[in-house]
Amino acid sequence: MQLTTETVRTAVLAALAEDQSADDVTTRWSVPAALQVEATMIAKQPGRVGGLPAVQGVYAAIDPTVTVRPAVADGDSVLPGQPLAWISGAAHSIITGERVALNFVQRMSGIATLTSAFVAAIGARPVRLLDTRKTAPGLRAMDKYAVSCGGGTNHRLDLAAMVLLKENHLAAAGGVLAAVRRVRDGMTAEGRGMAIEVEVTTAEEACEALDCQVEWILLDNMSAEEMATVVERRNTSGSTSQLEASGTITLDTVADVAATGVDAVSVGALTHSPAALDISLLVTRDHELN
Repeated sequence: MQLTTETVRTAVLAALAEDQSADDVTTRWSVPAALQVEATMIAKQPGRVGGLPAVQGVYAAIDPTVTVRPAVADGDSVLPGQPLAWISGAAHSIITGERVALNFVQRMSGIATLTSAFVAAIGARPVRLLDTRKTAPGLRAMDKYAVSCGGGTNHRLDLAAMVLLKENHLAAAGGVLAAVRRVRDGMTAEGRGMAIEVEVTTAEEACEALDCQVEWILLDNMSAEEMATVVERRNTSGSTSQLEASGTITLDTVADVAATGVDAVSVGALTHSPAALDISLLVTRDHELN
């Protein structure tokens, strides 16, 4: 997933407004107005970088005369002490934007770092790592972009992207067969076509979904043995349904899940509970304007 300029700008402006950046009393009253500085954004722990466009967006919004020169690219691995970017310009502007810039790059790099760890745990198996809609409100595009920086694959962006029949949909519709039938009738009535995914929790439900020939079947909180059984049934039935495993999958268990033969593994933790990567921004040079 790529970030658009408008997506970054919208997220940045909301964050700066939340931070009252236009009325930074501490910086205004303590930092000389004419002071120009150069600062370095530095990784303090190993990880994978994500969010440098947001850093550039923060300073473009605060002060277009501030220059941000990335030292690495999103998706790169970094080590402690390694520069991520050099930022030069008015001290007022750089210091005012520091926290918001760091908030974006620390969160997004944390997502990218966690994602890369899951990708490494899956190894060479032909299994995609998917994200979910369990993202920070208002930051979904940023979160999902960060997943792609870590080597993951973006699943549906929003409710309009595809059909995903979850347990409450199935309960309300009267089961797998009834729900799929109603969805296909609805698509026909509206003249639309899109992929259908059905969430199942048992091998029996999975077989029903296979019989419906849907594009995706989500195996939710099933054991590795149950998933392997569904994979075998899919393979011997001639079905083209893709199988996605989900539900409390961790770094310790993802390899075993991937080994069952599923096509994808989705992990909500990538975006709902990543640890921020430790990054700092330090002034390294200053001079007074004449």
